[in-house]
Amino acid sequence: MVNDNNYGDSWDSWVEEALAKLHSSKLLRSLRPINLSPQPHKNSEDDYQVFDEMQPWDRSSVEISISEPTFHKWLLDIPSSGDEDICSNGVADNKEANGRFKKLLLFSGNDYLGLSSHPTIARAAANAAQKHGMGPRGSALICGYTNYHRLLESSLADLKKKEDCLLCPTGFAANMAVMVALGNIVSLLDAAEKPMKEDRIAIFSDALNHASIIDGIRLAERQNTVDVYVYKHCDMSHLSSLLSSCELKKKVVVTDSLFSMDGDFAPMNELVNLRERHGFLLVIDDAHGTLVCGKHGGGVAEEFNCDRQVDICIGTLSKAAGCHGGFIACSKKWKQLIQSRGRSFIFSTSSPVPIAAAAHGQSCAACSAFGGDTTAVIVGKKEAWRRKAIWNRVQEFRALTGIPITSPIISLIVGSEEKALKASRSLSLSLSLSLSLSLSLSLSK
Repeated sequence: MVNDNNYGDSWDSWVEEALAKLHSSKLLRSLRPINLSPQPHKNSEDDYQVFDEMQPWDRSSVEISISEPTFHKWLLDIPSSGDEDICSNGVADNKEANGRFKKLLLFSGNDYLGLSSHPTIARAAANAAQKHGMGPRGSALICGYTNYHRLLESSLADLKKKEDCLLCPTGFAANMAVMVALGNIVSLLDAAEKPMKEDRIAIFSDALNHASIIDGIRLAERQNTVDVYVYKHCDMSHLSSLLSSCELKKKVVVTDSLFSMDGDFAPMNELVNLRERHGFLLVIDDAHGTLVCGKHGGGVAEEFNCDRQVDICIGTLSKAAGCHGGFIACSKKWKQLIQSRGRSFIFSTSSPVPIAAAAHGQSCAACSAFGGDTTAVIVGKKEAWRRKAIWNRVQEFRALTGIPITSPIISLIVGSEEKALKASRSLSLSLSLSLSLSLSLSLSK
């Protein structure tokens, strides 16, 4: 019999040793709580306001403060859980904020349109919370799927020019669900424990795809039903060669549309040409393109005029939409398959009703007033100046620095991870006293 205390002590020592390895490698991460400022919203009888220019609250998502103890631990790279911001009574200490907090500008957020602070979204969430509580109290397949979720799915399907849409708790979960469902197709069609080689699915993945795609593919591989081919980043010659040499009938190409780390676009026109030649399923992760690209904010596929050639479009509501959650825009058949076999969807609680309401920004009155569009689509149609302002910032930054950027995501390579963290701390120190300097490309900055 194993002594419980000794067993726990052994694990504690193993964890301590692992943490020491992370610390020596400069890979130990810390939580750094930021303090949020109240929103300077004006009272209004209109819950569904739109604006024609920037408002005071547009900067609130990027102007934050951080406590002096946390700030200094950050600069010195001292591990922290953020407990230094909590008083003995267990709440954040904001009573003596003067002189104890550093003001900072965030350059790394994804709130491209400033919608996380938009009063229409805030009111939609507040109204839904007051009416229904947080909810939804279960997974979508049991009791967590509401009229709010369905309305949001419908409007996202319209935005992406797809037949239907499936909401997921996060964008990460959405990518995982699609990849796992793909692997399940072979198992469902072939009763044999080990499918024939010719029945397997070939998945072609860009080398710099998001971690959620990579992890989803790894889970699909565990089903022993897929063969995975990684092509060089945006290298269509390499992809074409791999496709030509692959004898499998069922082929899938999956790629980020706008790459989150490099800021470059997938070569959509070339992908579409290859799709016509090889007949593969084209799946894109449009997390950073949704509401940012395209005339109506439909994303990268709309920007390149190839909406109809993209079979499955995966996206998130936690970036330009200013809310939270993920979605999969696809055909009704694909939706049925994914909601039946995508484990990260099946076994997750649905997004809270106020979050779905905020993303949809609707009540019955709003639906009639805006034709059932999401808040994000309302802003895209009524406040198109926001998206234009983002691309103006891109052009300004390119002209100012000479760096040939093509999107609001700027990749500056400084060397090792340690050097990158050191550069971040240096910027934090130099910018902590100056809120007038603003080079970030998010509209609200």
